[in-house]
Amino acid sequence: MSNPQQLRYSKEHEWLSPAEDGVSTVGITEHAANALGDVVYVQLPEVGSTVTAGETCGELESTKSVSDLYSPVSGEVVEANQAVVDDPALVNTAPFEGGWLFKVRVTEEPADLLSADEYTEYAG
Repeated sequence: MSNPQQLRYSKEHEWLSPAEDGVSTVGITEHAANALGDVVYVQLPEVGSTVTAGETCGELESTKSVSDLYSPVSGEVVEANQAVVDDPALVNTAPFEGGWLFKVRVTEEPADLLSADEYTEYAG
């Protein structure tokens, strides 16, 4: 499993891209996608809604289980990935590319986000 070095990671297995004009992209890690199994349904936060770091903001349903989606940062959702809603398998096949989940205008970023190396060690 390879975690892109430029991303930061939460202990709930979400990744966060570096901000561009204050906006970061959020997705789940390959580790989380593999643990879930085949994702069959994705519920994302609504555009315009506010998310809070560490709080539930959506849901991923797989053939094995249902898992909450947590926001790694606080801010306003500016885009939800409709492609992943239409084709949830993207979460499994391309978790760091086409399987991203939403974009957020970050207002607060917790200090406990992990580097790629720290996350790799954490996820085992």
